[in-house]
Amino acid sequence: MEQTLMIIKPNAVAKAEEIIGRVKQEGFTVRQTKTLSLTSQEAKEFYAVHRGKPFFADLVRFMDSGQIVVALLERRDAVTYLRKTVGATDPSEAVKGTLREIYGASKTQNAVHASDSLANAKREIEFFFNNS
Repeated sequence: MEQTLMIIKPNAVAKAEEIIGRVKQEGFTVRQTKTLSLTSQEAKEFYAVHRGKPFFADLVRFMDSGQIVVALLERRDAVTYLRKTVGATDPSEAVKGTLREIYGASKTQNAVHASDSLANAKREIEFFFNNS
């Protein structure tokens, strides 16, 4: 079994129950969830891999604009399967029925974040769940 991290972004928190219900339907076990607000510094730290990219400031501003829901998920091939379930970064390019196609508004406000590798999943889980 693999673990991965999903973040329900501020523009989709109102639909968190639906989104979590969908990932459960996809065979994920939800190990932990947490609702919180990121400070600007925390958002910068979490998305440090994107520092210097044109969208970084907008992403940080968006991620610290309201509450988020983080979910520690588990299933076989969790990272790959969650990426398939959430869809392309740009909701307008996401496959019909994926989370970003349904709930996303733009590349930044694309409803959910999903870890993109096992290494990043581990780092991201530790960021929010302190090695638990």
